[in-house]
Amino acid sequence: MRDMTNASVQALRLLEQEVLGIRARLDAQLPYALQMPMVPAANVSDEAMGAIECHMQAARKQLRVRIAAFLRHLRQLPPTPRHVARAQQRYAMLKLYFHAALTHFEIFAEVLTQRSQHGTGVWLSGLDVAAQDGLKQPGTSIEAPPVICYVERGHGGAIRRARTRLPGGGNNPVAVIRMPRERMVGTGIAASLFHEVGHQAAALLDLVNAYRRASVGRVGTAQTPAQRIWQAWDRWISEIVADLWAVSRVGIAATCGLMSVVSLPRAFVLRINLDDPHPAPWIRVKLSLAMGRALYPHPQWDALERVWEQLYPRSQMSARQRQAFDQLDRAVPWFVATLLAMRPPALQGRSLGAALRLPDRHPHRLLEAWERVKAKPQEGLAETPTLAFAVLGQARHSGLLPANDELQIISALLQRWALAGYLPWTAGSRQLSVVLNQRRPVRTPLAAYA
Repeated sequence: MRDMTNASVQALRLLEQEVLGIRARLDAQLPYALQMPMVPAANVSDEAMGAIECHMQAARKQLRVRIAAFLRHLRQLPPTPRHVARAQQRYAMLKLYFHAALTHFEIFAEVLTQRSQHGTGVWLSGLDVAAQDGLKQPGTSIEAPPVICYVERGHGGAIRRARTRLPGGGNNPVAVIRMPRERMVGTGIAASLFHEVGHQAAALLDLVNAYRRASVGRVGTAQTPAQRIWQAWDRWISEIVADLWAVSRVGIAATCGLMSVVSLPRAFVLRINLDDPHPAPWIRVKLSLAMGRALYPHPQWDALERVWEQLYPRSQMSARQRQAFDQLDRAVPWFVATLLAMRPPALQGRSLGAALRLPDRHPHRLLEAWERVKAKPQEGLAETPTLAFAVLGQARHSGLLPANDELQIISALLQRWALAGYLPWTAGSRQLSVVLNQRRPVRTPLAAYA
């Protein structure tokens, strides 16, 4: 009996020391502001950093309250095997809360640590500014959350949307966009960036749910060809809306960037999988072209569609694939018209097409803008990042801007936007121009993003 009592005492003492160790590690966790070495221009916005720090502070405070309650309970327990087993259960749950807090810390630490990398940090800060600009929607009163970007190896981008649940609990205080390193070249970066921004915007405007409410009569359980097609649209709608947002913001740069992303072996491009929220790449490009044609009518969309058909010709499809893609392709114009005619409540009576159609993004207007700024594009395009990417993408597609020049212009613009986010004046002001003209733009070697 005495041996059992001694074992229980030792077990409770062990649990107490483990929890005290957790508290010590928690107390040693410094705020990000005391850990992240970076040039000021590479920092995230004050709003984003404040939201992250407040979130982490609240999480640490909640965990300290749980630790204090556990220790009070533990020190009052009689040393019996039954109480030891129950204390172990509570300790195991406490560890899970601690691991969740560490997970949250690592999520943001991974993003912020990259800001100390030479060149990369400034580019990312500029992308933050561009992403924030891409969330703006005229005529709505949406409260856009702070956005921060980081890069990672991989083929596609991703977003951890603001106000969604984090691993282990709690809501994400900021939108975190992961950019693939391979996209950090030219205006291709815009296609990935504004597609991910589109996911956040769609959530803020509730576009996906609005579409599903509007199309409920078309998506049924029957297996007629028409209903199977609408079931496919319904399955893919979140990615389609994000692609629509990107086309709305940067025009043909979004479609050209998408074509680059999905230029994969034929087996991947022609695979239809309704378990995947992404449309089959072949029809996804067709949808992007159709949405661009509807928003900004111009012969360039038809010409680019012919190019896509030559890159992945129907002659290379199996009979079954050709039948499926033919059915989807014929349905695209009707589907796009239906999507753009939708009137989500957040748009206050306007159709989605009318709201997302930005007059200054029409190809003619973009080319006119390029003619005005081509002598000094890094100055003439500095005011509106989304418009800058649209102008550069249009100029490149039209053969007016070599890829190497495009990269250098974008590098200079990203530095300008990053510095504008740090300095207390706007990108178009005389003071900022003086600062930037005194320094050479950051010309990050492409090898850094390999």
